[in-house]
Amino acid sequence: MEQHYEAPEGVDVRGRYDSQFARILSRDALQFVANLQREFRGQIRHAMECRCVAQRRYDAGALPGFDTATRFIREGDWVCAPVPPAIANRMVEITGPVERKMVINALNSGAMVFMADFEDALSPSWENLMRGQVNLRDAVNGSIIFEDIERKRTYRLNEKTAKLFVRPRGWHLPEAHILIDGEPATGCLVDFGLYFFHNHAAFRGTQGQGYGPFFYLPKMEHSREARIWNSVFDRAEKLVSIPVGSIRATVLIETLPAAFQMDEILYELRTHSAGLNCGRWDYIFSYVKTLRAHPDRLLPDRVAVGMTQHFMRSYSDLLVRTCHRRRAHAMGGMAAQIPIRNDPAANAAALEAVRRDKMREVRAGHDGTWAAHPGLIADIAEVFTAGLAGRDNLIEAVPREDAEGIGEEDLLQRPRGKRTMEGLRLNTRVGIQYLAAWLAGTGSVPLYNLMEDAATAEISRVQNWQWIRYKAILDGEEVMVAVTPELFARVVEEEMARIEKEVGAEKFRGGAYREACAIFVRQCTAAELDDFLTVDAYKKIVIHHPKAASLL
Repeated sequence: MEQHYEAPEGVDVRGRYDSQFARILSRDALQFVANLQREFRGQIRHAMECRCVAQRRYDAGALPGFDTATRFIREGDWVCAPVPPAIANRMVEITGPVERKMVINALNSGAMVFMADFEDALSPSWENLMRGQVNLRDAVNGSIIFEDIERKRTYRLNEKTAKLFVRPRGWHLPEAHILIDGEPATGCLVDFGLYFFHNHAAFRGTQGQGYGPFFYLPKMEHSREARIWNSVFDRAEKLVSIPVGSIRATVLIETLPAAFQMDEILYELRTHSAGLNCGRWDYIFSYVKTLRAHPDRLLPDRVAVGMTQHFMRSYSDLLVRTCHRRRAHAMGGMAAQIPIRNDPAANAAALEAVRRDKMREVRAGHDGTWAAHPGLIADIAEVFTAGLAGRDNLIEAVPREDAEGIGEEDLLQRPRGKRTMEGLRLNTRVGIQYLAAWLAGTGSVPLYNLMEDAATAEISRVQNWQWIRYKAILDGEEVMVAVTPELFARVVEEEMARIEKEVGAEKFRGGAYREACAIFVRQCTAAELDDFLTVDAYKKIVIHHPKAASLL
């Protein structure tokens, strides 16, 4: 007998049928998602069109800046809703994909928060997305177990676990396996809607307003996008009859335009706000993407674009000042390092670099920070425990006077540093290997002692594109070398050979390396820079199963 999802009118599920998925994709849950899609798709479409309009201005020579029309918001005395006691202390947060073992280990890691990621750390295949929803449902109700057959080990939740935040996809990504009124659903509304519908009741308790669920919101470029999210939250709370403000969300400031909209974004979400976060890897990517038509904005090697760059430090300081003025959390950025198990000296140096970075963050006033690996949590917690000095956060601390007066020029200052052949090679090697893993179903990949996700791969892609487009001159060469398509083609050939040697010929032949290479090269050499690498690559992982669709 043919099995299919029981979908409401106007909803067509084209993903593979699975009995576990069917419990997530119930008629009522799909109706909930469809209601959100139908109510907000017009606003979402308008917001995406506004992004394009703004980008055309930047391409014509304009620069992002503070909006004079919303000066009254920036100068007003309003504050966000009080910080919920359940998430007052967020000094160490760990992030990772919604894979079952990862969910258990992250919740058990000793971090205060685990951000379960449907976005940059996840390859959004149908299987990954739906299994992720199953995993989070089981985590929320406490029944999640993972049996590791090879290691003969069973993973379960500890009695004390991290608070769970969920990051849905950005507004720009579709969900091609669920059609609503004949159109692909908005990916973030699918991620948010299914998780919220099945799990909101478990967060009711004694915490009062702001008891959850909790979310992270990615990739915004303007406060109008925050306004949509706030309306989505209001509607979701109303549909299931829970108090307004139960949902709380932290917004990642990870695009250059959003850096000029921090007050406005907090203002739109003030009833549901849980602060802002420095999504610094995506922010670097956005700097290039936004200013792609400005040849005077060439970045140095990726490894040189750290928080000591003036434009990055200014962005961090402005975020802290803005959040604390509005009585909200100011979260720091990701430590992407992972333990180096076969080299104690290199591992010690990497940990020391993490400690220095986190010391800088807590001294800047950040209330907490991110780690990509459980092995970093103890060291980061030690730094932040000392910096917080017995407090849950630094929201009420005396603000730094030197963070006053950050202007447009500070946020836009040209980055400094060298552009080298090794930088071009590393970008190419990392970009191709990450994309190969992503096409094969893995969205968080350890490469060269760092945890790479879509954000870091995007830096590799857009930096290569920028250097090729403007024929950047490489430093450190005996003769003048410009980055041309011909040079890039040679680098790609040599780096593919190196990748094959590093991973082994059998794995290389069986992997998606050549397909990934073709996509990456096309993106790096395109006449016009695509907004997102994953939008192009997503088409490669969509698999429709028409027979699994509901019989309407």
